[in-house]
Amino acid sequence: MSKMYYRELYCGTPARYWSGLALLGVIIAIGLGAAYYMEHNGHWVTGMSNQIVWGLPHVFAIFLIVAASGALNVASIGSVFGGPLYKPLGRYSGLLAIGLLAGGLMVLVLDLGRPDRLIVAMTEYNFKSIFAWNVILYTGFFAIVGIYLWTMIDRSVNKYNRTVGFAAFFWRIALTTGTGSIFGFLVAREAYDAAIMAPMFVIMSFSYGLAFFIITLIAAYIWGDRELGDFRLTKLKNLLGVFVGAVFYFTLAYNLTNLYITQHHGIERFILLDGGVYTQMFWIGQIFIGSIIPLFLIYSPAFEKSRWAIAAASVAVLIGGFFQIYVIVIGGQAYPMNLFPGKEVVESGFYDGQVMSYVPTLPEAALGVAGIAVALTMVAVGARVFKVFPETLED
Repeated sequence: MSKMYYRELYCGTPARYWSGLALLGVIIAIGLGAAYYMEHNGHWVTGMSNQIVWGLPHVFAIFLIVAASGALNVASIGSVFGGPLYKPLGRYSGLLAIGLLAGGLMVLVLDLGRPDRLIVAMTEYNFKSIFAWNVILYTGFFAIVGIYLWTMIDRSVNKYNRTVGFAAFFWRIALTTGTGSIFGFLVAREAYDAAIMAPMFVIMSFSYGLAFFIITLIAAYIWGDRELGDFRLTKLKNLLGVFVGAVFYFTLAYNLTNLYITQHHGIERFILLDGGVYTQMFWIGQIFIGSIIPLFLIYSPAFEKSRWAIAAASVAVLIGGFFQIYVIVIGGQAYPMNLFPGKEVVESGFYDGQVMSYVPTLPEAALGVAGIAVALTMVAVGARVFKVFPETLED
């Protein structure tokens, strides 16, 4: 039997490593400058308004938070469900999950308008609020995954790995359920008021997190001049195909359910037919790029052993997932609220019955991209400091 050895990852020459970190640092600095600009001048400099209060930064934040939960899936399969092919990848899975969550929360906190109010959320808890529950879930995720990593790296506490793995598995399911429930509990918005939101966000996390994992794993082993076998990568690719198909199924179930409910015919027509940019994002971005193309690249015999096809499928999943979050968050707010169902209302000057327009601004995009840079920086530094990557993953 061969033993598995772990070693710190050196991405090529030191110059290439530090130049990469410097580039990420510049992106983060630009994002922090954009956050200061929006904080100093007020949110009127963004594309947001009193009607659309969650803008592009929230899309980035939710996307990264959801992906963080799914990135831990590889570690769970290895230690909780006993998958020997996935167990050597557990350490990196935990590191990537922590990095993605940190990046998402950075964007979320800096987009609040009053970040100092976070102190109130950390000291005063309203347990009837799903937002208060999410504060506990997010902070607890860092602690549990940190301990989980400890049990994988330190052999003296390795005997607790399976127990902590179970705790991390259920905690991340609760975390993503809480994130999806934010929308499921908002009964005032017709696009959100659905119990299927919680499980749909769980399966979305599996898809986005694994796509992030595959892309960064391939990149790390190329830059580190280490061998990554086709057999293990094929298993990850096939698992991604299952998750992409599951997301497509939940999307179909969600929209068919709304089409069955007469009250929701308006929002469905808006998203599927008359929503302009949101309709295009749904069909071209979410369905075609995020579902059809990845499934074709994953299951087509012509690309069976192509690593570039696997990487392209993973990128397509992330692009489609971003569009999906955008349609849910922004499109759901753009559609007018039905304040008095079944009643004829005298319209006022406060945009009653009007579809709201939203155009993202450069500062919002800079802050969102900075969140991705924070995640990648934490992963790059963590992989250089800790032994999370096996020396080889040959077949």
